[in-house]
Amino acid sequence: MKNKLLLIFSICSVLISFSQNGKVYDNLTMKSSILKGERKFAVYLPPDYETSQRSYPVLYLLHGSGDDQTGWVQFGEILHIADKSIKEGTSTSMIVVMPDANTGKKGYFNSIEEHWLYEDFFFKEFMPYVEKTYRIKSDKRFRAIAGLSMGGGGTFVYALHHPELFSSACPLSASLGPLSLESFKNRLKNNNSSITDETKIQTYFEQHYVISLIENKTLDDLKSVRWFIDCGDDDFLYEGNSLAHIALRKKNVPHEYRVRDGAHTWTYWRESLPAVLSFVSDAFHQH
Repeated sequence: MKNKLLLIFSICSVLISFSQNGKVYDNLTMKSSILKGERKFAVYLPPDYETSQRSYPVLYLLHGSGDDQTGWVQFGEILHIADKSIKEGTSTSMIVVMPDANTGKKGYFNSIEEHWLYEDFFFKEFMPYVEKTYRIKSDKRFRAIAGLSMGGGGTFVYALHHPELFSSACPLSASLGPLSLESFKNRLKNNNSSITDETKIQTYFEQHYVISLIENKTLDDLKSVRWFIDCGDDDFLYEGNSLAHIALRKKNVPHEYRVRDGAHTWTYWRESLPAVLSFVSDAFHQH
């Protein structure tokens, strides 16, 4: 009898422990008319998602160049870190959505040639799809965005293009792309771009260069987003991140700017993730 009770207790303990863990699905797909094909994405669901009926805030978490929707799952350890943060109370329960921006053409933006419209896909198809499929609170206060490297650049630009949609934005080791118009022109030339119209090139650059966007946005728009910038002191992308910090300071936009010991590595970003989850949770909470 005693052994049976111990067995029952052990089984119950395992079930309770399992129920306290979130879940990750990293090979989900949806059809895109804009990108003309299947698009993959990953989702983290918090521990209480399957046992509750409530809706949750959402964090869109963007991967870097060379990764896909599995990057934050495999190397960023989103499941372990998010579960731990929620359990310890440093972040609230949230859904984390990780899109793939590495299939067909790499990057989070519409191409200047307009034959690849990823940003249109993200806002017109992807975001509505996931927020309808999962129990997500679909208003600004409960929506955040973060990302590393290429995804950090995407985080900056998405939040600056649509400050009405995100309560907070957390670019990590962000790649801001070419830091001057001439550098951008050289990149187009090296990529054998067919675009030669000077006005179109300048307009596209200004619409995707973070510093230009910050300088041209209204103060109300900039202040409507909570900003968290984090870049290692040995990161080769330090210049762009420093310039974004300076541009925000010049306009007196409140923001967090973190420089820690580290480089452009997953070790650095795994250490950043708990701070990101805590930061976006502050916006999700009522004060």
